[in-house]
Amino acid sequence: MLSVERGLLGGRRSRPAPGRPARLPVVRLLDPLAVGAVALLVVLGVANLAALGDPAAARHQLVVVGGGVVLFVVLSRWRTAGLRGLAWGCYGVSVVLLVAVDVGGMSVRGAQRWIAIGFFSMQPSELAKLGLLLVLALVLGSDRSWPRRLVTAVAVAVPPIGLVLVQPDLSTAAVLCAVTGTMLVLGRVPLKVLVPCLVVAALALPFAEQLLHPYQQERLHAFLSGSTDADGPGWAIRQMHIALAWGGLTGGADHPLHQLVGLYLPDRHTDLAFASVVEQFGFLAGAAAVLAAMVLVWRVVGISRHTRNRPAGLAAAGFAALVSVEVAVSVAGNLGLVPTAGVPFPLLSYGGTAAAVHIAALGLVLALGADGEAHRLWLRERPDRARPRLLRTTAVVVTGLLVGMVGFVWQLQSAQGSQLREAALDQMLRCTRVPAARGEITDRHGTPLALDVRRHRVAVVPALVRPADVSTLAALTARPEIGLRRQLHRHRASRDLTVASLPPAAGRRVRNAALPGVFVVPETRRRYPAGDVLGPVLGWTGVATPVEMERWPDLALDAIAGRAGLEQVYDPVLRGTDGRQCVYVTPAGTPMAMGPYTPPRRGRTLRLSVDLGLQRELTRSLDAVLRSRPGQPLGDLGGAVLLDPRNGQVLATASRPAYDNRLFGPPVDNGALARVSRRPGSPMLDHVTQVAAPPGSTFKLVVAAASMRDGTVPPDRVLPGGGSWTLGDHSFGNWMSLPAQDLPNAISLSNNVYFYQLAWAMGPEPIISTARSLGVGRPTGIDLPGETGGYLGTPDSVARDGGTWFPGSTVILGIGQGYLTVTPLQDALWTAGIATGAMVTPHLGLSYGEGRGRSALRWPRPRRLPYADRLGPVREGMALAATSGTASILRALPVRAGAKTGSAQDPSAPNGAPDSWFTAAAPLDRPRVVATSFVRGGGHGVSTSGAVVLPVLDYFFAHEEEILRTGPRPRRHR
Repeated sequence: MLSVERGLLGGRRSRPAPGRPARLPVVRLLDPLAVGAVALLVVLGVANLAALGDPAAARHQLVVVGGGVVLFVVLSRWRTAGLRGLAWGCYGVSVVLLVAVDVGGMSVRGAQRWIAIGFFSMQPSELAKLGLLLVLALVLGSDRSWPRRLVTAVAVAVPPIGLVLVQPDLSTAAVLCAVTGTMLVLGRVPLKVLVPCLVVAALALPFAEQLLHPYQQERLHAFLSGSTDADGPGWAIRQMHIALAWGGLTGGADHPLHQLVGLYLPDRHTDLAFASVVEQFGFLAGAAAVLAAMVLVWRVVGISRHTRNRPAGLAAAGFAALVSVEVAVSVAGNLGLVPTAGVPFPLLSYGGTAAAVHIAALGLVLALGADGEAHRLWLRERPDRARPRLLRTTAVVVTGLLVGMVGFVWQLQSAQGSQLREAALDQMLRCTRVPAARGEITDRHGTPLALDVRRHRVAVVPALVRPADVSTLAALTARPEIGLRRQLHRHRASRDLTVASLPPAAGRRVRNAALPGVFVVPETRRRYPAGDVLGPVLGWTGVATPVEMERWPDLALDAIAGRAGLEQVYDPVLRGTDGRQCVYVTPAGTPMAMGPYTPPRRGRTLRLSVDLGLQRELTRSLDAVLRSRPGQPLGDLGGAVLLDPRNGQVLATASRPAYDNRLFGPPVDNGALARVSRRPGSPMLDHVTQVAAPPGSTFKLVVAAASMRDGTVPPDRVLPGGGSWTLGDHSFGNWMSLPAQDLPNAISLSNNVYFYQLAWAMGPEPIISTARSLGVGRPTGIDLPGETGGYLGTPDSVARDGGTWFPGSTVILGIGQGYLTVTPLQDALWTAGIATGAMVTPHLGLSYGEGRGRSALRWPRPRRLPYADRLGPVREGMALAATSGTASILRALPVRAGAKTGSAQDPSAPNGAPDSWFTAAAPLDRPRVVATSFVRGGGHGVSTSGAVVLPVLDYFFAHEEEILRTGPRPRRHR
């Protein structure tokens, strides 16, 4: 016994002198371990409040602790004989105060838990813990039978628990229930009665969810699901883990953003004080707090075994159980191991009533232990054997749990520390997107066709701008200082306030001044120096719509993206990578410090195969024929294209009428855009790839190729001529009466009668099959959006569409009419295929990047036609057409060319005139260029479309070397 008493109470046992009452030394009365543990918890709690930047709360806590010390001194002189009066008095006062709270208490967070007495406020439920504990100790420590003790204990527990539930304060009610249950176990009520009650209570827990507030239900569901979603109730769990990881071993106070990190932990003064202490002072401080609580519990457990009687022992044991429950639940909640229950850490958490009650209760427990020790020394009484049951076992279990929780903190810091610390910084950032400059689009020689004109936007975070810097900022931005100050004051909460837009040089001066809270963001406006010369081809840019967002999910909501033409197709290349300027903010969004700046990365330059000089020449030529001229039909729209038949590079492509890309801004010129869209001739379309029409006699090249492939009619066979050809009771006319001819001569003079007979002899299948092999009826694959594939009907497809393929349908297919429409680009493509014997993929993109980092765009290699070796007679007919036939205007070229003219009836032509077609390849022996022109309603092919092609081909061969080379031009050509 002597060794036990020395271990639990300290000091040496002394025997009082005869006739003198026993009096214990002061050191033993105070129990330095227990008092030291309380002092350590108080110091850590007050230090946490001070570190959180709340000196008023720290002072208030110190005042309350001082009051608790006064109560501690008073109760430390209490004796066991006065326990009954103290217990019932404390219980009665707490019940009365709980009733007063329910009647007229103060409400916080939807719960009415506090009562004000003058300038002093208190939470009676904390006093109810002590009152209920002491009364239960009296009831369960009596000599009555266990049924009477059980009934009486339940009867005295119901009023305070019920009154606390009404507030509602479910967490305190749960603690009171836990205290009651623990006291029943400690008071030796038979376990055969308690265990079934515990089982019933556990089964009823799911139904108790209905008593929870919505926010409490969300917390419970977040815990059960393991959610740490930043937008949901699991956010608090995430913040707990961040706080525990941020503190490291000795605390994160040396980090410049430490105070800001602390603001993100909810209830950091109260329910989550343990996590806050670890965040502020590190793992060692948190472990010290848990160790102090364990020492306090074990000292009280030891004292409970040396009290004078069973009620006093139960009172001490109940206080140990109360502290154990509160500490275990609080720490587990701080770690996210149980739902956040609103149970504070005794003495560590901010709370005046709770701190005073716990300190006073410790004084009472020490007094009860000292009283029991004194009586044993004086009267030599033997201790009561009916001591609290399972007390040391419970203390061991709680100690093990707390040690495991401390280990959890260490494991969390070790395994996820870096990740959670980074998450702490990320969640504080609010970033402004810094748009990247868009890459240029140039012609094949590097001449800009689309480029960004740059300015610098000066933006500020008003809350971070020093008043003394406003005058400097006003001078740098050329703004009145008074107006600038007013603007900053009006938008104090903004994180991105634009104060000026400056030229690049002025913007750099602002950036170099490095004023706190001021940042410079480059902003650009797209410019198209060539105007409408390449309008539909280049396209335009604008704010991304849901269509672009679906196509490129990485786009920011207000990003500028390519919306049409090459700007759209090559947007990922041209767009670049946005930067960002970040600001650290409080949970309420108030800016606190400038964050990192990530500079934007400019988009890459796109080089096209187009030659701007040739492009302008083609556009001028097409414009010239579309103007009204006496005695000639006026076409309303046209498209022309020049491509290299060896590789598919588009050298020039003209669409008239067209739009000027500058109409799309920003800002969009809505009035001008509306006027353009209402103009005749569909100026918003690219007439080279998006307008299809009957190709007329230019399709005879395809029919001739089909004949050479099929072999039904040899090319040297002469077929009858004339002004018409009759099939059944229908005559098909010729454009003029022509003699009997073979294939080359029929191509040369575009003899309709010959091709009527040729088509009828072959039938539709060979023509359709060959047309498909030459790219008719499907998109060419050019790198432009919205390309139409035209239409190539077949007997089956026409029947499926509800039409009829008549015998005459085959006949007129031979001259490019009927169920057939093509684009100018498709016409150029079959011309190239017949002239070279290989099909290419037309394209505008040549390469992307700058300097040595430039990368060539890869395109499919030319695909040789299986019947290429049999196309000689067709090319011979093209050559005759260019020298002595319908396309003889090409004799003016310096090289031998091959060509084909075409006129096609087109119901869509507004003037009723036939469409005009002209297609040519030169030089014919080894073609280096193909030119095709189409004018809707333009009349005869040679007089309109031929007039487009001739000057352009003449220009091409005059400047061929400099046009076809890539890189800077050696000299300017017109």
